[in-house]
Amino acid sequence: MNKLYHRAEYLLNAPNLKTTPRGVEHEVAFAGRSNAGKSSAINTLTNQKSLARTSKTPGRTQQLVYFKLDEKRCLVDLPGYGYAKVPIAVQLKWQQELERYLEKRKALNGLVLLVDIRRSLGERDLQMIEYASHLDLDVFVALTKSDKLNRNSAKKTLFAAQKSLQNVATNVQIELFSSLKKEGVDPLHDWLDQHLNVEA
Repeated sequence: MNKLYHRAEYLLNAPNLKTTPRGVEHEVAFAGRSNAGKSSAINTLTNQKSLARTSKTPGRTQQLVYFKLDEKRCLVDLPGYGYAKVPIAVQLKWQQELERYLEKRKALNGLVLLVDIRRSLGERDLQMIEYASHLDLDVFVALTKSDKLNRNSAKKTLFAAQKSLQNVATNVQIELFSSLKKEGVDPLHDWLDQHLNVEA
């Protein structure tokens, strides 16, 4: 099952919807605040140390970064939000491009939302989930850096997040995730298999 993800390789950077790769039938996008641990999560899922570039300066990803799993399947790293030190005009342009991608990319089958467990679900995260719900996209919420909290606190945060999303129309799965301890990797692989149409 996981060998597919271990074969992942960088494909291209797409500045907008027009430049996204053709021929891809199934893709899942990764979203979240710029410091939520998106790159680390992608590296952990693919068992590669530097597939997605982690940066000490959050917000470096300002394009759609495509990672190819095979000829028909990709993972997509979306620009982080809420932290990047880029001009407002650039942020607004990116928001438009992002909306265009989420609304019109036919191959897009789901959204993985990375949320730092110490911040829990913020306003932008909730907006993203509501937007995905509006577009009828399933969402996997990974509460990252779960190793930073003790077990009891992590579980409490997980239950609170689940409760806050009970009334969301879309199908949302929430799990604890730690790149360091590899927690949550199997549930996310299983979810990705479903949404990338990977045969068992």
